[in-house]
Amino acid sequence: MAELNEAKHISVYSGSAHPELSQQIADYIGISLGKVHITHFPDSEIFVQFDETVRRSDAFLIQPTCTPSNDNLMELLIMIDAARRASAARITAVLPYFGYARQDRKDKPRVPITAKLVANLLTCAGADRILTMDLHAQQIQGFFDIPVDHLYARPVLVPYLKSLLGDNGVVVAPDSGSTKMAMYYGDMLGAGFAVVTKRRINATTVASSHLVGDVKDRVCVITDDMTSTAGTLCAAARILKEHGAAKVYAAVSHCLLSKIGQDKLLATPEIEQLITTDAVPNIDDMGGRIKVVSVAPLLGEAIKRIHDGKSVSSLFYLEH
Repeated sequence: MAELNEAKHISVYSGSAHPELSQQIADYIGISLGKVHITHFPDSEIFVQFDETVRRSDAFLIQPTCTPSNDNLMELLIMIDAARRASAARITAVLPYFGYARQDRKDKPRVPITAKLVANLLTCAGADRILTMDLHAQQIQGFFDIPVDHLYARPVLVPYLKSLLGDNGVVVAPDSGSTKMAMYYGDMLGAGFAVVTKRRINATTVASSHLVGDVKDRVCVITDDMTSTAGTLCAAARILKEHGAAKVYAAVSHCLLSKIGQDKLLATPEIEQLITTDAVPNIDDMGGRIKVVSVAPLLGEAIKRIHDGKSVSSLFYLEH
């Protein structure tokens, strides 16, 4: 593969998972979205062909590996392989959402570490760099032997959250694993901090039991990196209301709500609104219960800086 300094131009291509976001990113950068043909054979095999030359280009392939996770992941791997064989100078896999991130350790006997497997697959396919956002576990960055640029949704979500919380807000971690994220949000919002403890009963049921922190007559926002069944958020919201919270909002980077999750959210009036990003394709706003903030400018700016060899770390803060 040619050295990057031989690359002539930047090119951005979209998989089929979220073409709307890819188009917004290309618009932000000020270029046309690259032409790539993706189709399926009758037996469901995926076929990819770039409809333009990618030789010596700095290629960014955008594909969140959300539902259907396996199809979207396989499609991304095939896109990477096609770009590598077409002599792209550098290939950056852009995963606004990194699927399989919850399987990041052996917490039971005889189980895989699938997040590491996915990291190996992306590298072996030919990715030279990874750009992603709000990994479920930050140590996943260490699963890669190639550079990883890990962005956060906080700079995108905080301005809207400030308008909701005012001067008497509290950021709430819905479980012990979310405390660090909640503390970062609290620092950026100038808000208080609280933690709800939880016990997971099964894959779809969560029981929250105790609250640490003062939320009485205060506006609360529960922060997490993702939600699918909304069990953790809804259980935490009920605890907060029981302890006198004035209002409860929830903010997640990746809204992966299933039908079960939508039903739970609708049945939980304690949550005034769920604020999320468009890192994955948008679902119904459920009558205004879900507010979506775009991460296209954040990802677009990161892509521009990676291409130009500039620092990406300043994007972690509001001042970018």
